[in-house]
Amino acid sequence: MKLKQPIMSIFILSNRGIVRYKGENKDSFSNDEYSLPNFRIARCNFENYIPPKEDDKKNKKKYKNRNILDYQLLSEPGEYGYAKVLDLLLKEKGLKDSPITADHLGGSQRMFYELYKSMVKSDKKNKDVLIFIHGYAYTFDDELKAILDLKKIFVDNKNTPIENMIFVSWPASSSVFPLTYFDDKLMSINSGHSLMRLFYLYTQFLKEIFSNKDLRPCNQKIHIIAHSMGNRVLQSMLYSLKTENITRVIDQVILLNSDVSHRVFEEAEDSFCKLPLLANRISIYINRKDLILNISQFSKNILSPRLGKSGPSNFDKLKNVVSVIDCTQTKNDLNSSLKMELGEHWGYLSSSSVQNDLFENLKGIEKNLIANRQKIDDSTFELMS
Repeated sequence: MKLKQPIMSIFILSNRGIVRYKGENKDSFSNDEYSLPNFRIARCNFENYIPPKEDDKKNKKKYKNRNILDYQLLSEPGEYGYAKVLDLLLKEKGLKDSPITADHLGGSQRMFYELYKSMVKSDKKNKDVLIFIHGYAYTFDDELKAILDLKKIFVDNKNTPIENMIFVSWPASSSVFPLTYFDDKLMSINSGHSLMRLFYLYTQFLKEIFSNKDLRPCNQKIHIIAHSMGNRVLQSMLYSLKTENITRVIDQVILLNSDVSHRVFEEAEDSFCKLPLLANRISIYINRKDLILNISQFSKNILSPRLGKSGPSNFDKLKNVVSVIDCTQTKNDLNSSLKMELGEHWGYLSSSSVQNDLFENLKGIEKNLIANRQKIDDSTFELMS
């Protein structure tokens, strides 16, 4: 007897270029390092997914694009707004006759529809959505590999509330050398505008769908995790959001090894100080031995301390919703490669202590009750191995 597979949806939101590779009949996202003004959405296909063998992974010529993970770019919507989604949902409840099917939906219409259906139907106790924003030095092939890692950590894991994921793909440089940082900084700003558009589209979706009394919200939660320079993408979105237009639609915002200034929560910065308007809780994970952030600080940011290494400069007014978790003492017991040990920049991948803390955080456990935390003050904790 086959085990029942969980109903899940994983999407890619990307402002990368679109290409048609030789010998293929499908459009693909490009590995090129340039960004488009608008994003496209793709759905990851796990229905017939077979994990690659280790020998296949070593063949760099073949282990790329859809050989890593199959995905389908969604068509652009024929018309904007969510009237078709509303018609389809009412039709499925037997409340309206309509010729509309899921195939009539494009772009964010199809994504929001499928996420809503997944969150309502899933057998998992919690059916939350994780929006993940990666850091710098990622090709699109790297992003596909990252999606597989994140699915294993968060979606397949029964100890997390995550059932669905939106992976924010942005064209970071493929090199990890410091000079690529400047290009990535510009790309992250452009990508932040795409994230802002997604936020506005989502609030529009909520208004159009749930203004109808026959449809109910799924009452599941949406979380954001931003790693490294992915925080710059988030910052760019926050710069562009007008305070009066922000709706609290996010539960947890988790900032991992953030490669932004430690001053971002100050009101004069007009960026991360807006997060409490957007989310219920903000958690900043820092590592004082983070070598990557050291390089960022001393080679590219005019000696500006990084949030993910030193914590925020001043967040006194926000301490009821903002916490700092110091991961400096944690061990890389899941991955002790030279990159992980020297970099101390990827704790969410390399440390079971960091992962377990993230899981408890996403479940909404009260900050003082999360295991293996040593309390420093009301909003600062040291995570122990």
